[in-house]
Amino acid sequence: MTTDKALNPMNVMKPQNLSIHTSSETQPLSTFEIGKLWATYMGNSMSIQILDYFLQHCDDEDIRLLLENGLALSKDFIQRLEGFLKQEDFPIPKGFSKDDVNLGAPRLYEDEFYAHYLKYAAKAGMSLYAVAVPLIMREDIREFFIYCNKCTTVLLGQINNVLVEKKFIVKPPMIPTPKGIDNIDDQSYLNGFLKDVRPLQALEIIHLWDNVENNTTSKALLLGFHQIVKDQKIKALFNRGLNMTEKAVKQYQEKLHSEQIQAPSFLDHLVTTSTYPPFSDKIMLFHKVDMFAMKVRSFGNSLAVTARRDIDMLYIRTLVNIGLFVDDGINILIDKGWFESPPKAFERG
Repeated sequence: MTTDKALNPMNVMKPQNLSIHTSSETQPLSTFEIGKLWATYMGNSMSIQILDYFLQHCDDEDIRLLLENGLALSKDFIQRLEGFLKQEDFPIPKGFSKDDVNLGAPRLYEDEFYAHYLKYAAKAGMSLYAVAVPLIMREDIREFFIYCNKCTTVLLGQINNVLVEKKFIVKPPMIPTPKGIDNIDDQSYLNGFLKDVRPLQALEIIHLWDNVENNTTSKALLLGFHQIVKDQKIKALFNRGLNMTEKAVKQYQEKLHSEQIQAPSFLDHLVTTSTYPPFSDKIMLFHKVDMFAMKVRSFGNSLAVTARRDIDMLYIRTLVNIGLFVDDGINILIDKGWFESPPKAFERG
């Protein structure tokens, strides 16, 4: 078993001795720090309300522990964020509150869905924290995002253990071990539509799988939201999101199935038939706009490692649809007076 000592990076690297001071007393918050702190506050203030409601309807003790741990982390992050912002006399974002959730509403999702949702949300959180770390110059803020990343990594490990133990997730696909080094010497390697189409390579499989997993969870969440949302304009947007997500998932599944690789399945059966809203229209619309925007980064990562033109085209079409969905969602948030502006640059001239 690997010990903590063996995983300590300072066992490999030499310590740095610099006289640079990056304490809060000498370094005001930069644009990078303000932006990432604000985004982290908004996301976790939303998560607190969502997870608090899920805990009202959870019978499985293992999944309840995951929800409790996720909620505890979000509350801890919010407390630390408020400390940083107050220290700098920076206004605390309004975010979301108990006004955005009805804890007495009936169950909207089955217990199994909560485990999938937590993985979906934790991966989005990690993408935010991981991007922040190399950009942040102030040491205390950088250490905060490293802390967020470590905590979320531990939570994701717990989530995966539950998903595997309870057989809520299909086994990851297997590919043969290479017999040697294989250099590509023919541009047919890029083919996806015509002539010889090569098998999927490992990185393409990973990202197709990951996008199916994310989007089946996203669709089930959206299906529940579509059932309970009151505003008809938002309901129509959610319906559009359902259709585009289902179409995309089927296309990604087809790419995997064509090579006898099993893909994650839809989770729609984990949504109850309740039409009584536990969440405000505001928090549901923000949630889906925020998470669809997060998909842009995920699909960008997928495009970066994909070398088959047919899969590239699938991702590009999805990105266009996501961009239009997010744009229309933000317009509704603005029309409703629900769009809390991120901190912005000086207005000059």
